[in-house]
Amino acid sequence: MTTLLRRGALYLLVAAIVLISLFPFFWMLVTSIKPDSELFTRTPRFIVTSPTVERYTHLLDGNIPTQFRNSLIVAVATTVLTGLIALLAGYALARYRLRTRHILTVVILVTQLLPQTILVIPLFTLFRNAGLLNTYQGLTLSHLALTVGLCTFMLRSFVVEIPFELEEAALVDGASRLRAVWSIVFPLAWPGLAASSVYAFITSWNELMFSATYMQRPEIETLPVALQQYFSSYYTDWGGVMAASVIFTIPVVIFFLLVQKRLMQGMASGAMKG
Repeated sequence: MTTLLRRGALYLLVAAIVLISLFPFFWMLVTSIKPDSELFTRTPRFIVTSPTVERYTHLLDGNIPTQFRNSLIVAVATTVLTGLIALLAGYALARYRLRTRHILTVVILVTQLLPQTILVIPLFTLFRNAGLLNTYQGLTLSHLALTVGLCTFMLRSFVVEIPFELEEAALVDGASRLRAVWSIVFPLAWPGLAASSVYAFITSWNELMFSATYMQRPEIETLPVALQQYFSSYYTDWGGVMAASVIFTIPVVIFFLLVQKRLMQGMASGAMKG
């Protein structure tokens, strides 16, 4: 009986946590389909009496599809390049006995502590001279400055846990170092790549400062920049904000669902090693 009570209490606690976690998304969705007459009421209304999809129709007929595509291109490119660079850099820091590897690790972590605003002007000058302003390439490179450092440190921790004997066996069989990394390290580091890819994708998808500074033409704006257009000094279109936020959230949820299996494997593996 005591075991059943404990299990029931645990389920209730988990259900409460899930409901609390999902409530902001529920409220965002409900607000996006409320008519203007139900947006501002004295008491919150959780049930919509006259739902409308007019805001979504207006968004899809405007620039949102183009801005969505721009954000997706940059976020996917940032995620792929971050995974590749961070895996190779993390492998080098974990495997090669460099005299300065500890210093390099500290430097990588310190760069993550620097505020983003410090990079805006130097990168703007660099991209202007290189002709990379208003390009996907320039914005992707700026996002790499935000993601590669932490992801390198994360993947280094995963590579350290992979037995080097597995690579030695491949090297003895005639494989090159790069082939050993591709065949041995890469598959075993998948949980770390999943975790780092989630971080890289969300960071790039949500980034606003670089996007607003380096993408100065309407046809290449990203979604975070588009969301700012709903706010002004005198009026905020909360219904439009919520509808755009629903569209903004969908890719993150889909991407997380795609990598959650690998991510859970990494969390379980870390728990067992701990």
